[in-house]
This record gives sequence, structure tokens and C-alpha cells, in this order.
Amino acid sequence: MQPVSIEALHRSEGVRLRRFLLRLLDNSTDAADAHQETYLRMLAALSRTRVEQPSAFLFQVARNVALRMRNRRRLEGTLFRATTDADLAEIADGYALPERQVIARQELRRLAIAIDALPPRCREVFLLARFENLPNGEIAARLGISRNMVEKHLIRALLQCRRQGGDSF
Repeated sequence: MQPVSIEALHRSEGVRLRRFLLRLLDNSTDAADAHQETYLRMLAALSRTRVEQPSAFLFQVARNVALRMRNRRRLEGTLFRATTDADLAEIADGYALPERQVIARQELRRLAIAIDALPPRCREVFLLARFENLPNGEIAARLGISRNMVEKHLIRALLQCRRQGGDSF
């Protein structure tokens, strides 16, 4: 089996991939960003693993990128609406905000300590899942472990974070 050429894949699938992403994201700017991100992830994946069906893999990566992007936009919209509606009075008040910032910083410190205390592989799985929003299957493939092991690492990490941070996490 020959190594996959990103250039050849781009020539053969680039236009189709753009249409696919535009259909998923319904926004040409987001689709262009997702198109670029897809090829970056594809390059990274090809450096670590052998892909038997590069075209199918490319579209799966693109789908994951588009879903993450759509979810991120939805979350940003929700956060924006929450800030503009419910929190405006509190922000205008000016008294509760500094107190909330201090509490949030303390919780972040406790969470960082809990994450740092995790075993290296467990920490890596947790960070990929929580901060890069990778699905368990993709984490398993990336790290060369089973999905079941990914789930065990995540459970261990979450329990550790809860023990360290109490109900905040």
C-alpha cells in the first residue's frame, strides 16, 4: 500500500469536500476554516497511522471538524445570550463580579492541580476529551489504546477532579 499524498487527495476531493462542509456549516467562512482544519488534522493523522481508505477518512475527519465547529458556535451563542440577558444586572452592579472572579480562579487552580496529579496517559486522555473535544474512538485511535481504556481513564480523571474540587467539578 502506497503512502497517501495530501496533494493528490486535495486535487481529487477538494471541491467535493468544500461542498460537503458548506452543506454542514451553512456558512462559507466556517466551511473554509473547516476545510483547512480538516487537511491539517489529516496530515497529523497520516504521520501517526496508516489509512486504507483516505477519501472516506478525509470526510470523516471533515465531519468531526464541522460538528465541533458547529457545537462551539452554538455554545458561544448560548454564553453570549446568557451574558447579555441574565448577567447584565450583575455586571452593572459591579459588586458580585469581583467575588465571582476570585471564586472562579480558585476553582481553576484546584482543577489544574487535580489534572497535573493524574498519571500521564490518564491526563493525556482527559485533555484530549475535555479540551480538544475529541470523541473516545478518535482518542483511542490516536493513542493506540482501546475505547474501553479511554473510558476508564476519563472516569478516573473525572473522579480525581471531583475529589480535588468538590461539587464545583
